[in-house]
Amino acid sequence: MNDKCCYQFQDAVDEYLVRHRSVFDVLTKYQEAAARVNRAYAKAVTECGCVTIEAGRQEIPEGAEFRDLKQYMSNHTSGQPCTHCREVIAKEMGRSMFYQTALCNLAGLNIRDIMEQERKNLTTLGVFHLS
Repeated sequence: MNDKCCYQFQDAVDEYLVRHRSVFDVLTKYQEAAARVNRAYAKAVTECGCVTIEAGRQEIPEGAEFRDLKQYMSNHTSGQPCTHCREVIAKEMGRSMFYQTALCNLAGLNIRDIMEQERKNLTTLGVFHLS
């Protein structure tokens, strides 16, 4: 990711977050935004139907090697969000990112540094990260 983009986004959030600047407001708005992401994806399934969900127990063959587990794991979905649903999901994810970044600003954290540290954790731990 372009560092400049992260810095510019974080600066814009800091500049334009005026009305809900209290940490309590930001925390609750962030939680609401995350719920709206979930709802947008659920609507892609239940209202539009561009995505279907068929969930069940993950089936891993006996004797499967740990390094091969990813190929046996299902995301339990079929299809991709249509153009309209993608736009709605992206809009809601953007709002969620806005409030996440606002929390970083209130805590004096840099979103780019957090992303870089998490990337380092992932690449250092590799499969042992287990996410």
